[in-house]
Amino acid sequence: MTDHAGISAPSAWVERFAGLVPPGGPVLDLACGSGRHTRLFLDLGYQVTALDRDIGRLTDLANHTGLEAIEADLETGDPYPLAGRVFAGIVVTNYLWRPLFPDLIAGLEPGGVLIYETFAKGNERFGKPRNPAHLLEPGELLEAVRGTLRVLAYEDLILDDPRPAAVQRICARREAA
Repeated sequence: MTDHAGISAPSAWVERFAGLVPPGGPVLDLACGSGRHTRLFLDLGYQVTALDRDIGRLTDLANHTGLEAIEADLETGDPYPLAGRVFAGIVVTNYLWRPLFPDLIAGLEPGGVLIYETFAKGNERFGKPRNPAHLLEPGELLEAVRGTLRVLAYEDLILDDPRPAAVQRICARREAA
């Protein structure tokens, strides 16, 4: 699951729900890291905006016509750099910055899909992250989308592969207008 641990394969959760993202719409890979999900969606024919505080691991994609790479640190207090833009799909894995939840939900077009997977409380017994600021509380992803998105799938569990980790993950859709 963690690309920072040397895993380059897309998350099974993201792969499972990638087909629900409306065809032809733009996709945001937030905190894209090495770009494993950026590559997945580019391969599926989507236009992808990949955003991270360091986009240096995307240099091999520099000339890809379907990619917009944005380098931005989302935790500085500066305005959200994609305010006003909407996406058919938003993917977030292994990243949690709670102040972004409203921006992410607002950034989904009607019919758009949010695919989110990150570490949850309980992960501290397996390794990093251990800081509670980086661990979801029980049901937190459900609460983040309550009243705005339709939950298609949700899990709060312990994974064994690629390493033990406590995670929450959600796939939710903004209903078409």
